[in-house]
Amino acid sequence: MNITRVGVDIAKSVFHVHGVDRHDHTQWQAKLKRDRWLDALCDRVAPGAEIGMEACASAHYWGRELQKRGYIVKLIAAQFVKPYVKSNKNDRVDAEAICEAMSRPGMRFVAVKTVEQQDIQAAHRIREELVGQRTAKANQIRGLVGEYGIIAPVGINKLRQALPQWLEDAENGLTDDFRALLFDLAEDLRQLDRRIANLDDRITQTVKTEPVARRLLELRGVGPLTASALAGALGDGRAFGKGRDFAASLGLTPRQHSTGGKDRLLGISKRGDSYLRKLLVHGARAVIRHAKDRDDGLSQWLNQLVARKHANVATVALANKTARIAWAIVHNESSYEPMLAASHSVSQ
Repeated sequence: MNITRVGVDIAKSVFHVHGVDRHDHTQWQAKLKRDRWLDALCDRVAPGAEIGMEACASAHYWGRELQKRGYIVKLIAAQFVKPYVKSNKNDRVDAEAICEAMSRPGMRFVAVKTVEQQDIQAAHRIREELVGQRTAKANQIRGLVGEYGIIAPVGINKLRQALPQWLEDAENGLTDDFRALLFDLAEDLRQLDRRIANLDDRITQTVKTEPVARRLLELRGVGPLTASALAGALGDGRAFGKGRDFAASLGLTPRQHSTGGKDRLLGISKRGDSYLRKLLVHGARAVIRHAKDRDDGLSQWLNQLVARKHANVATVALANKTARIAWAIVHNESSYEPMLAASHSVSQ
């Protein structure tokens, strides 16, 4: 029972493990079935040992199961494991690479998500997929009616209004067969709208009962959808050491390319959670649109920034700031203070 660190390559049916002692000497290598690997690990490894896995499908579930049994779980992004893969890639080598990667002092780890966080993220992922399907359906309708000489109006709302008119207009050149097909497409579009609306209602109701999400609603440019997504991504906020780390996880911080002692900052990295980054950017754009009509500290800072920089730069800067403030609210269990945020904004 002298194993102190174990790398686990998880899969659908077969798991590979690689365990070492405190001197980094290999003590255990095994190929285990899905329904037996956890019991086998508990038999060989004492509670308190570190168990590492790639942050992929089912990793958070296994992480929670291991934490229940007293182990320290460390999830690592796949791109940080790859440099430690020796020779040809296979599952046994992957487990060894995970074991080595998790021992590095500067390694970054992914926090194990709670069931509640996964519930929130599942709702958002389903909604985002439905929105994509709705966009594809609208584009399909536009393309098909275009073959009959009908130009669809810009915007999905105007498309919804035009569909009944096309179906009722007997002089627009549409055949009876195509009208039947178009009717089905219109019903598909309505069904997608209903599913998205139901998810919106569910997310809004969840936000009303979640204290953290309610506090996040006080932020400028943050609605129920963004507040819910922020709460799901942040958890208790302790997965990130500071607000900048959270902003970096959303790809809202600059890329850096420095050499020869010369620092060079580029555009934002666009790494990490693209969905939440999109929500924050859209919210920031709405705030900037109305900032010119307000005279509070944050609006003054935004107006000064827009006067010096491109509007997109100001939008991302505000999205970055919103992410940092959100982390501070969750991590410190505090409420949003407009005066404090405004004074900090102006000082920057």
